[in-house]
Amino acid sequence: MEAFVNGLNGILWSTPVIYICLAVGLLFSILTRFLQVRHIKDMIMLMFQGKSSEAGVSSFQALSIALSGRVGTGNIAGTATAIAMGGPGAVFWMWAMAFIGAATAYVESTLAQIYKVKIDGQYRGGPAFYIEKGMGVKWFAVLFAITAVLALAILMPGIQSNSIALGMENAFNIPTWATGLVVVALLGLIIFGGVRRIANVAQLVVPFMALGYILVALIIMVMNIGEVGRVFALIFKSAFGAEEMFGGLVGSAIAWGVKRGIYSNEAGQGTGPHAAAAAEVSHPAKQGLVQAFSVYVDTLLVCSATAFMILFTGMFNTVGPDGETMVVNNLPGVEAGPGYTQAAVETAFPGFGAGFVAISLFFFAFTTLMAYYYMSETNVAYLFKNSKWPMFILKFVILISAFYGAVKTAGLAWALGDVGLGLMVWLNVIAILILMKPAIVALKDYEKQKKQGLDPVFNSTKLGIKNADYWADGYQEEKEKVS
Repeated sequence: MEAFVNGLNGILWSTPVIYICLAVGLLFSILTRFLQVRHIKDMIMLMFQGKSSEAGVSSFQALSIALSGRVGTGNIAGTATAIAMGGPGAVFWMWAMAFIGAATAYVESTLAQIYKVKIDGQYRGGPAFYIEKGMGVKWFAVLFAITAVLALAILMPGIQSNSIALGMENAFNIPTWATGLVVVALLGLIIFGGVRRIANVAQLVVPFMALGYILVALIIMVMNIGEVGRVFALIFKSAFGAEEMFGGLVGSAIAWGVKRGIYSNEAGQGTGPHAAAAAEVSHPAKQGLVQAFSVYVDTLLVCSATAFMILFTGMFNTVGPDGETMVVNNLPGVEAGPGYTQAAVETAFPGFGAGFVAISLFFFAFTTLMAYYYMSETNVAYLFKNSKWPMFILKFVILISAFYGAVKTAGLAWALGDVGLGLMVWLNVIAILILMKPAIVALKDYEKQKKQGLDPVFNSTKLGIKNADYWADGYQEEKEKVS
């Protein structure tokens, strides 16, 4: 089975696909006139605006749900794997993917807001919704929804629970099956409580876990302050083949940097829009900008924290161009993944590394499992509308997937996750390329109203955007009551 899955990944993540992802992000950056630079202040300010309602969550809660999905095991294990397979230069390409990916995140999240709907009293939106309402292609929307449920509820949870289980086994000798049961029990308590419980847990846990992790990374950097120049030079030189030791790994650096960058920050994947649609805002571009900032938090802060801990301490291995010879072998026998970060922390805090990384992985990966459930639920709501039974079945499916992932091999877990991610990226990127115009129009409308000194309010009818029923003339009175 693993051979089949790896073969499928070879197709889904072939070199042309990787460069297409880069090209799409660059295109959106140009069309939005690099909003990721121009609107940084707005991104930060908007995070703390907008209140929750009976139908939706606040901007910060929506950001927290999205970050729950973005900040996961990919930030620890994925970053380490990128360095192992592509060398230090892969870190640069992860940064590049985050920079241009912020524009992609804006486009897909704004589209989710524009075409959101109310189902059973809650805001729902995402690729399936904007594909049907924006493109008018029902079968394509259904295909995405089915693919998303398959990926988020079956194929991808295993990566998160597997990382938690392995981390706990390495640090505390807890059997993987026991960790799996604990994860399932806690996850069940949260997901049976609905979207509000998910939002409340996310807004408390996500900032705490990210800040704690970054703080430890900063301490390690300060302890190795003399390495700053060398590490940054190593990253940039390796990214372009100027570093002799990693000269033959430029292609791998780009491929693994982009691949793990997309996996980590999720820009273009189609996951972030689900949470973005749930936000209660007066203009779609507001939440689009907030979601763009979440890409920066994920990659430029959390992924960089992992990379710096590893590179500043030299605790990593890198495989050569032939896939067998070791270019760097500082940790003989240690598999690429959390073990690199554990070793890095151990150099600064002996006896602390394994436990710290295990606990970090637990929080990072567990919140991602919460986000996967919410995104799966949104697609099930699209497919079955108000039916309760599919939702009930979904809960058990994701719990079973999480437990199975905890006890299966790490290699298979990552391979299955890459298949799920690849399928979603293919479908969503095609959709947002076709549908990008309303998101660009929304940005221009937002900027126009800001220049006039107004708090931007969206009206799809005036802007000529069809099928955006929530934002049409007839809905203005309802939205004024909410505000």
